[in-house]
Amino acid sequence: MTKLVGGGAGLIRWLSLATVIIILDQITKLWVSQSFVYGENMAVTDFFNLVLVHNSGAAFSFLSNAGGWQRWFFSAIAAIASVWIILLLRKHKQEKLFCFSLTLILGGALGNLIDRAAYGYVVDFLDFYWNSYHFPAFNIADSAVTCGAGLLLWESFKKNT
Repeated sequence: MTKLVGGGAGLIRWLSLATVIIILDQITKLWVSQSFVYGENMAVTDFFNLVLVHNSGAAFSFLSNAGGWQRWFFSAIAAIASVWIILLLRKHKQEKLFCFSLTLILGGALGNLIDRAAYGYVVDFLDFYWNSYHFPAFNIADSAVTCGAGLLLWESFKKNT
């Protein structure tokens, strides 16, 4: 383990931030799971609900009805990506925006991996909508992955200018 996470205080800082993301993700999922029955929703604003849904697929419920193999497939992808991200964090520790982006993705990937391993699905609860169109429900982990990916794109454009 020491060789994998070696890299000094910088790496510890990034892994600590990923841990905070995981904890916030799991606490919010636990709260919603204990406060709502499956499918129940609560209007918060005229464009946002809290809702308890389970996603056995990937983003936007991709492959959610694939018969169960996707649980292990997406779990393996998350585990492999997490190891790769930790190695990248060690290698690029001086690139703060790059590491911050990767850390968001790492925290989100591991937050959803915990759900997949424990339940066979990911708990989603944030439901944004406009009129009758509902964006697929998501969670804190999904938000972290999305923000991290967006920051990676931004960072790549900054390097090319």
